[in-house]
Amino acid sequence: MSLVCLVWLKFFLCLAVILFAGTKLARYGDVIAEKTGLGRIWIGLIFLAAITSMPELVTSVSAVVLVNSPDLALGTLLGSCLFNLSILALLDILHARTPVLTGASSRHVASAGLGIVLAAVAAGGIMYGGRISWLTLGRIGVPSIIILIIYLLGMRRVLQRERNSQVPAETDCSQYSGVTGRTIYIKFALAAAAVVGAGIWLSYVGDEIGEVTGWSASFVGSLFLAITTSAPELAVAIAALRLNAIDMAVADILGANMLDLAVIALVDVSYSKPILSSASTTHFITAVIVVAMNLLVIAGLRLRQKRKTFVFISWYALALIGLYIFGAYAIFTSSIGLR
Repeated sequence: MSLVCLVWLKFFLCLAVILFAGTKLARYGDVIAEKTGLGRIWIGLIFLAAITSMPELVTSVSAVVLVNSPDLALGTLLGSCLFNLSILALLDILHARTPVLTGASSRHVASAGLGIVLAAVAAGGIMYGGRISWLTLGRIGVPSIIILIIYLLGMRRVLQRERNSQVPAETDCSQYSGVTGRTIYIKFALAAAAVVGAGIWLSYVGDEIGEVTGWSASFVGSLFLAITTSAPELAVAIAALRLNAIDMAVADILGANMLDLAVIALVDVSYSKPILSSASTTHFITAVIVVAMNLLVIAGLRLRQKRKTFVFISWYALALIGLYIFGAYAIFTSSIGLR
């Protein structure tokens, strides 16, 4: 078997594990949300988002520690945000009855709004961070510190609001009455470990694919790795949609995006210079598109249309796809990254 075939075999094996474990993870998360009364938004924002974002965290930190490439790290994080938001368009297509965001809680507006603020600060740091690159706290640039503070304060506010909206835990759940609490937590942990392990492995396999195929680092880092590290979000979101757990799917995507942006601070600690001012200004375009895509999500949540605009897809889903394609084209043609 040739080296190229072996690498692609590992790639599809990783995807298979993520698809299987991600489906189970969504189901077990739904059980926990129902039995504990925490709610699907809480489970999506905290547990699922943290689990599905682990590949991006490992890949981006490895990019600066092992490869010394701030562009590869930032490209993976911002590119993952782009792809994650485009998953909402896929969910809209798969949700046959109505626009998918119509079935989601309007409380997701706060999460999307926080994502806008975080992306906007990142964009400002990329464009103007060089002027204040000397102003740091240890090894962390000021914009990264601001991003981390906004994330922590914003998530605290969002979760407090969710806590006030919780319903009492059900002692006899009709849908999952035969599942014990201890069993479901063990199964959830095992599925989470499989998703994280396969997702991290997938990020390294993506780097191998770049080496054996000769693809440029701009494509592998900002597009290919961004997509592969977002495979857990894709698997969990589709599985949640099949369970009719729309809030959990949307919360996972928006929560993973916010966490990806907060990881910029961790990457900054791992790099010798402020990460945002060291990376290419082309990432500014990506960050701005992330802001625009979040605005579309807010519009979809606010307007709550009863019917899809184009039979099988809503107008905002079509716009999300268009913005993702535009962002991918901008990244690819700008040749950012290593190589």
